[in-house]
Amino acid sequence: MMNEIWWQWLGLWFSAFSSATILPGTSDVVLVAMIHQHPQWWGWAWLIATIGNSMGGVVSYYMGRLLPHKHRAPDKMITWIYKYGYWALLMSWVPFIGDGLAIAAGWLRLNVFLSALMLTIGKFARYGVLIFGTLQVIA
Repeated sequence: MMNEIWWQWLGLWFSAFSSATILPGTSDVVLVAMIHQHPQWWGWAWLIATIGNSMGGVVSYYMGRLLPHKHRAPDKMITWIYKYGYWALLMSWVPFIGDGLAIAAGWLRLNVFLSALMLTIGKFARYGVLIFGTLQVIA
């Protein structure tokens, strides 16, 4: 039983991590399934999903940082970051757009700590809405 739960938590982390990179991921589905199966552990699920997704966002940031300047990050993402600064990274939870924002932040050489903080806050809020919505549905 304990071994099975360990693999579920690891799967949630990996799904959240890969969802924040250019790899395909389905963290929403995995998180909702975990909450449905273990509603009493919603706090741990929130923490693990947020950590995994934030770590994936930082990987995307460094992918952008390693991108040579002759190759550009997505223009729309660069415009958003110039316009809104670090606050734009709060939208990093949005599918497809979020990956581009993290890559653009790295490409623009924004401060990694402030970028990671804003990425984490955005992802924390997203998973919070998803978890509490799921808990309301299954209650």
